[in-house]
Formats: sequence, structure tokens, C-alpha cells
Amino acid sequence: MIGTIREFFTVRIVREEREEPSLALATAALLIEVSRADFDVSDEERAAIQEQVRTSFGLGEEETRELVALAEEEVSRAVSLYEFTRLVDKTFSPEQKRHIIGLLWNVALSDERLEAREEHLIRKIATLLHVPHEAFIEEKIAARERRK
Repeated sequence: MIGTIREFFTVRIVREEREEPSLALATAALLIEVSRADFDVSDEERAAIQEQVRTSFGLGEEETRELVALAEEEVSRAVSLYEFTRLVDKTFSPEQKRHIIGLLWNVALSDERLEAREEHLIRKIATLLHVPHEAFIEEKIAARERRK
């Protein structure tokens, strides 16, 4: 099955030799990392990951499911966040990086409770992406407002 996912990723998601597919995979992996931070991945978090990936990268439902499955595989093999943050940091603009932090907050808050480990991990990712603390806080507030 993983071979099929990799083939799908290579054939259907890779577009014109841009880094976009790798960025989508890295972003999905970061969202998964945040959902796992408290050792309890809720159905709400799973749904939020799917929605954030689908809307952020303009993917269809099947593409989203397969990309998230591939990201889960990558997360299970990863030894550090740096594997995912490096590409995002060097490729995305400051606004896009800030958007990623907003996506992370959306996932963390999707189950209506914010665990300290989730917040710590988002702060760590924000630091690795060179997102200023002010933007980190503003995205947290905005995500809370979206939940109301």
C-alpha cells in the first residue's frame, strides 16, 4: 500500500518539478506531529488535519487522504522536526510560515482542549520556522476566535 501511495504522490501530486508536493507533505507531517503531542489523537484532530491540508493545498478528498497517509508514514520514521521544518523554512515566505502556525493552532484546538505539550510543540515549530512570538500569539488568538 505504501508503494501505491508513493507512486500516487509522485505521479499525481508532483507538479512541474516544484517543491510544492514536498511542502504539502512537510506541512501535513507537522500537523500530525501536533496532533500526537498529547499522545491522544482525537477524531476532531484527524478531521482538522484532513481539512487543513485539503484547503491549504487545493487537493481533492482522495489526494488529501493519500498525502496524509504518506505524511503519517514519514512522521513515524522521522527522528526530528527539522526534517519537516527545514524545507518549509527555506521555501515559504514569512506570511506562509505564519499561516502554517495558524494551521497548527487549528489542529491543536480542534478537540476543544489545548494541552501544554501541543502549545510547546507549536512554539518549537514557530521558532524553527523563524516566526516571531507576536505572530505565534496572534495566530493562537485567531484560531480560538474561529472555534467560537
